Amino acid sequence: MANNRSVGRQAVSVAEAQLARVADSGCARHPHVQALIDGGSAHAGRDLADAVHLLCSLHGRHPGLIELALQHCGDTPARSWLSQASEAFERERLYLVRLTSAVGPLPSTPGAAETEASLLAQRHALEILARSERRGCALGAAASLVGDWVSIRALLDRAAGRVGLDSPMFQLTDDASLIAAINASSDTPASERALGFGAEQLLLQHRALFDLLEARAEARGDF
Repeated sequence: MANNRSVGRQAVSVAEAQLARVADSGCARHPHVQALIDGGSAHAGRDLADAVHLLCSLHGRHPGLIELALQHCGDTPARSWLSQASEAFERERLYLVRLTSAVGPLPSTPGAAETEASLLAQRHALEILARSERRGCALGAAASLVGDWVSIRALLDRAAGRVGLDSPMFQLTDDASLIAAINASSDTPASERALGFGAEQLLLQHRALFDLLEARAEARGDF
């Protein structure tokens, strides 16, 4: 019984660490994300359109990271949460696709070839995370995507407001169901490390995307 209690405490700390990881290293901390949400610059519309297009290139395709993770998770404790997250994120994906059409064409920006190469590398990185055979890796990446999407959704809603597009209700899965999935899936040191790795890599890709968007805004002279 003492061992079970010890494992329970350890699993809870893994789940708490995951939530803290997103809070500390997620999009909300990126200055360009905040600038886009604030939308106070003279070029806010163009910068928001650029962000929407690049986000759609990364997350607007089907199957995406969560769907791929679900397809490859097998009969594991994470399957139920991934199934719910996949259904909820599909609504977000459709919103993103509609918004991409509504904001107009991708803003003309120097370095288009370099941008496409970066996006291709990022899509490949997300696919590797989703298909990882390391137990916990794909769940960690999917969990970070869902957690980080809160800030991204605020950006999308800002863009939608500018073009008169209604925003659907935000219905991604709650923290309680995610914590339960992490608790059930992080029962060994190896699975804990894999979950942390997947989570950190997803957040790294998001930071790189907004670094790219910030550089593109500077290249257009939007500062």
